[in-house]
Amino acid sequence: MGKTILTVLGVILAVWLLFTIVGAIFAMLKFFFFIGLVAVVVVLAVTAVSKMSKSH
Repeated sequence: MGKTILTVLGVILAVWLLFTIVGAIFAMLKFFFFIGLVAVVVVLAVTAVSKMSKSH
């Protein structure tokens, strides 16, 4: 009986750990995507300002 309870608790812990890790990976990827998007906007803004100042 004790072995069965520990097995069930182990499976529950493994599933919880799996979902925690998957959630952390998705959060990290979302954060990196946001940082990349901000970097693209900054590069485009700097390029636009640079081209505008060259034309004058």
